[in-house]
Amino acid sequence: MSTESSRRTAPTPESRIHGCLLGGALGDSLGYAVEFDDISTIRNRFGPAGLQDFSALDGGSHFSDDTQMTLYTVDGIVEALEWANEGTAADANACVWLAYLRWLATQGVPVPTSAPAPQPRWIDSQAVMKHRRAPGNACLSGLATGEMGTVYRPVNPDSKGCGTVMRSAPFGLIPHIPAGAVYKLSSDAASLTHGHRSARQSAGTFSLLIHTLMADESLTEAARYALDHARGQADAEPALIDRLERTFRLAAAGADGSAVLSPEDLVRELGEGWVAEEALAVALYAVLATAPGPDSAADTAVSGTAVLGTAVQLPEEHFRKAIALAVNHSGDSDSTGSIAGNILGAFYGEECLPAEWLDALEAPDVIREMAGQLISVTLG
Repeated sequence: MSTESSRRTAPTPESRIHGCLLGGALGDSLGYAVEFDDISTIRNRFGPAGLQDFSALDGGSHFSDDTQMTLYTVDGIVEALEWANEGTAADANACVWLAYLRWLATQGVPVPTSAPAPQPRWIDSQAVMKHRRAPGNACLSGLATGEMGTVYRPVNPDSKGCGTVMRSAPFGLIPHIPAGAVYKLSSDAASLTHGHRSARQSAGTFSLLIHTLMADESLTEAARYALDHARGQADAEPALIDRLERTFRLAAAGADGSAVLSPEDLVRELGEGWVAEEALAVALYAVLATAPGPDSAADTAVSGTAVLGTAVQLPEEHFRKAIALAVNHSGDSDSTGSIAGNILGAFYGEECLPAEWLDALEAPDVIREMAGQLISVTLG
């Protein structure tokens, strides 16, 4: 375990779960306000630095399908674990699929008659889950087939959209299971809607990153472990490996946080985030490039406080900087913001979440309830 991780006060697992889900929703919400804007439009609306804070948005912002599907992922996991805790074996991926079918119904898309009729659960009655927030085409079309997609019987076989990655953090939040099981659960669930191996492997790699952060490893160690695992796959996806390796090189070039890529360079180097490996790379770069330098952090990080140059950087400052970097570009700003928020929330716990941002967040009670349900079936 790193000095950085061991010398700061580790967040509780409960705080990490709440932090991951709320942090993802915050990044999603800020990014959703500019998701379909190019960087020129964003600068024209919010100034040269782009969108930095919820205070710049009249009436705040809504979260998107990214948070909706993340919470439905939680619900599918919770249902599988409820069965398991009662002594009944359940197919976890089938439970997640049924949860996604219920989400499909909230989007006004009929659940195919060929599919099982899922029994309603608490989350289905929440009004905020019924809004249509620019859902991904592959997510809709894959579920609308009525077929439970698998690695061997894929739906949307050529799709590698980011709709797999943006919903997959919850698999990494399940405690007491091996890393390989986390990866398999996540990549299998990605196959429910996306058939391309990059979509599956990007989702699995992201969930494994979250899982490693839950074990109190540093951001860099967790990201390197996830990259090494991705490299070790028998059918490792070259595009994913290339993007992640490039992410590390670019983040290392500005390791003290003083030299981050411009929005134009970010897109040119890592992509716009519409596909799986690009969304993961952009979000991870935003987190690593705004983090304290590894040497100074290892020497001075105490109780969640880290040093950036000569100034103290608190978890909340890191969160603000990373989310701003993750959403201000010409691309899929809500997904890259959501993934970055998931990562930082899992690392720091709730202490990194700005209070005024939480005040502006849509339906935080729903997010906290789903976090509470996951905690109840896993931690008691």
